[in-house]
Amino acid sequence: MKLAALILPFALLATSAQAANTECLSDKYSQYVDASLTWYEELIAITVKKDPNLESVGNWFLKGRKHHFELNRAAVDFYLKNDPSKVKTNQSIESWLQLDQKEIKSLSMKDDALGKVAKITFDDRQAPPHKQNYELRSAFADILSHPKEIDAPLKAYNKTMTQISDINCK
Repeated sequence: MKLAALILPFALLATSAQAANTECLSDKYSQYVDASLTWYEELIAITVKKDPNLESVGNWFLKGRKHHFELNRAAVDFYLKNDPSKVKTNQSIESWLQLDQKEIKSLSMKDDALGKVAKITFDDRQAPPHKQNYELRSAFADILSHPKEIDAPLKAYNKTMTQISDINCK
């Protein structure tokens, strides 16, 4: 009886520490997703400002990026709690989760919150590209080859990513 009374507090402490670490890692990844989406929003805004004819394809592209990143956010949360080996937290945050099309399809068949988000992303990837996709990609290449045009949002993104990488979850 005394042994159980001694072991129980240590077990609870370990469980509490693991939950705090999971929460920290989840928050860290969520900040990465937010920073990435902000970067894409800025890139689209600059592109559309330069060529207003790309607004429709820009919105289409941004919607796809949002779906992709929201799936990754949900999947990281799920896997951190249920199968931490799927989240490579020893790598750069951009590489924590690698979901291939087969995995996304499998997830999309689940009848839960993660499955619903995966279904949206899977459907995006199965849909034909926007008719102006090539023009948008060309505009991105042009903008990215002229760093002055993206200097402020790129610096903001890099600063945020440095702050995120400095987060040390234990």
